Amino acid sequence: MSGHCIPLVDREVCFWPIHLERSTSALARCKAVLAPDEQKKAGRFRFEHLQHSFILARGCLRFLLSRYLQVSPNCIQFIYGPQGKPSLVPPARITFNMSRSGRLAVFAFTTKCEIGVDVELIRAISDMPLIASQFFCPEEAAELLSLPYYQRAHAFFLCWTRKEAYVKAVGRGLSIPLDEFRVTLRPDEPARLVHLKRDIDAAKIWTLHSLIPTSQHAAAVAYKDEPRPVRTLPALDVGRLLESF
Repeated sequence: MSGHCIPLVDREVCFWPIHLERSTSALARCKAVLAPDEQKKAGRFRFEHLQHSFILARGCLRFLLSRYLQVSPNCIQFIYGPQGKPSLVPPARITFNMSRSGRLAVFAFTTKCEIGVDVELIRAISDMPLIASQFFCPEEAAELLSLPYYQRAHAFFLCWTRKEAYVKAVGRGLSIPLDEFRVTLRPDEPARLVHLKRDIDAAKIWTLHSLIPTSQHAAAVAYKDEPRPVRTLPALDVGRLLESF
């Protein structure tokens, strides 16, 4: 059985940033709670550090869900959408999503509403204008290049994480072209979907939040509902998280 129950208030979004340090004990504990299909998926990663990141992130997901559900982490069963998005077997009321960038993973939990989350390390990209022209809608690409140079990397990843969070909430992966919809991207502007296929009203039923898991990362959550309260938990490493189990 898991540690103390963490109540998930109705309509609340809980956001957990977890540092994926690769200690032998943490890796072993996380691997031990994975289902056979998850262990096989981990084994398909070519590089060991990617295997370890997957094991730690999926293990943390199971431990966190075990707190909300009050069941053992290895007893949790997932089902998968057409693009591989995991969810709990119905009639579970909790919905969740996760993302990782390097050694940082983030997890978002809520109730009765599909949710998407994305995180990226903010860094300089030499071909940023080309990437923006290929993946962003024309208005976003133009707005990005209109910003002072020192703001562009931050704005690029604000845009990217907001788009990815929406796509992951829908559950269709990159089958949704990123240039079909527009999000805000200026660092001083609130996160918002501007339009979905030029439909402003369709965008209004979605909510985006920008989150700051660390000073070096951009993150966003998206869900189809009016704004919900967001609770950001203190960043932990895997070992600290597992101490309570």
